[in-house]
Order: sequence, then C-alpha cells, then structure tokens
Amino acid sequence: MRFSTISLSLNDISIKDKPQLLGFIPNQNIMARGTYISENLTQLQIDMMLLLDEYEMDIFTLQVLKELSSDQFDNINELVENLVDKKILSRIERGKYCRSNFRDEKVIGTRLVEDGAVAYWSALNLHGLTEQFPNSVFIQTTKVKPRKKVFGVSYQFVKIAPVKRTGIIKEGYGNHSYAITDVEKTIVDCFDLPQHSGGYAELIRAFDSAKLSSEKMIEYCRAINNLAATKRMGYLAELLDKKGMKSFIRFIKDQLTQTYNPLDPLGANEGNYHGEWKLKLNISASEILDIVNKQY
Repeated sequence: MRFSTISLSLNDISIKDKPQLLGFIPNQNIMARGTYISENLTQLQIDMMLLLDEYEMDIFTLQVLKELSSDQFDNINELVENLVDKKILSRIERGKYCRSNFRDEKVIGTRLVEDGAVAYWSALNLHGLTEQFPNSVFIQTTKVKPRKKVFGVSYQFVKIAPVKRTGIIKEGYGNHSYAITDVEKTIVDCFDLPQHSGGYAELIRAFDSAKLSSEKMIEYCRAINNLAATKRMGYLAELLDKKGMKSFIRFIKDQLTQTYNPLDPLGANEGNYHGEWKLKLNISASEILDIVNKQY
C-alpha cells in the first residue's frame, strides 16, 4: 500500500494569488454553473459553489472559506447555512461543512479535531491487518473530545500525551487527504491501549501478519513508554520468529525488570510464568500459534 505526503489541508491551504472569482466564471466552470442554476441558487450562492469548485474543496471550515473569498461575501455564515437548507452543503459541526454528497468517514473524522489521525482498530483495518470492521471510527488526538456521531457514523476519540504523537502519515490526495498512524505505530498503539484494538486475539494475528521495521518499533515503543506493552510485543516477536526483529528483541530485553505482567492485560489471572520475559502467560504459546494460523 502506498501513501502520499500531501500537505494540503483545511489548515494550510495557500490563498496567495487567489483569482477573483466573483463575477468571473472560468470556462471549466460553465457546466458547473448550469448545474447550480438548475438547483435554483442565487447568484451569490452560485459564486460560492464555484469558489469551492475552483479549489476542489469538498470539506472545509468557515474560516478557510473566508480566507479564500477575501471577505467578498457580506454574510458568509448565512450564505453557507442557506446552502445547507437547500441540501447543497451539509453541516458537520459548528464551523465545519462539506458537500452534501461527501461522506468519507476517514476524512471527516480527522477534521473533527485539530490533530486527529485514524488509529487503533480502524487503522488496523485500513492497513489490511484485520478484516473486522469496528463499530466506530477511532481517531487519535492530543485533545479531549467526546464521542460523536456524524451522518450516522460514530467517532471515538482517544486522547494521548503529545509525546506519543508520532508515526503519522498522510493518505489520500488534496482536500481528501487524512492522517493515519503507519503500520508500526498502529501495532504499538494497539498494544499500548488494547481495548481499542478489536480483541487481543485479533491483535496477535495482526502483529504476526504485519511487515514491521525494527527501528520504527523501537522508536515508537520509546514514545509510548509502556514497558508491559513493549515486552508483550518482544515475546511475540521471538515466539513467532518475526523477520528483522532481532534488534527490537534485544532492545526490549535490555529494558526488562523483575516485575511480571499478564500477556493479555484483558484476560484471566491465570497461566504459567515466563521467567525470561517476565510475563504471566494467560494465553499459552500453543494457543498463540493456533490464533495466528486461524483462517477467516
């Protein structure tokens, strides 16, 4: 899977040398203008839609729209709300809008909070590491935001410390780009907060199938600073004989203390103790091998 590093977003659209669109209709917008006329829009509403067309914007904030128009609309808030009433635009939440036919849940989710990134179970699915679909779209952020439903889709926001915000890449193009944790950060995040991973067995299976960089795994484990989660990954990497993970395994073994932790933090308080990895194996090695060999 290839990811782009598109830098265009709602917050960094360049408005330098913006063409003066009002009162001027480029040739490529003639067909669009005819469509908007058929929707019974006023001239100002048509001009606004042509402005969005010019910048290929399907999702936007009022602030960006004001910057693009150089305040040439007298009451941009009212104009946008009138377009919402006519079902040309849809309101996402206060100050954030999209076209009525735009429903990309990944893009919308990452726009709901300033530094949002698709993560955890949702990222596992998008990276092809699980075929299970979460009931909510998981968005990682350094901000506090309550669970929210938009256009029938539930979004769950997971707040992390700023130091843990790393391993973020961009997917998609232009106005449709969105942030998502890369494969390694997705795996590390899910072990850090397994309650957002879709189940521990599913996480083990994802860990086994993922192609991982030892260097990135070390970097991200340092960022989350969760020794219990880190040694769980180290134990699994050794048990499953993950390729290219020897330096990662050595890194973890150098961090070990005398404290024992359960292999599955959400599982039963039972199982044998593993002296080398300081883990209580409430999922046995044979059970782990059965999990990774299970076919959907």
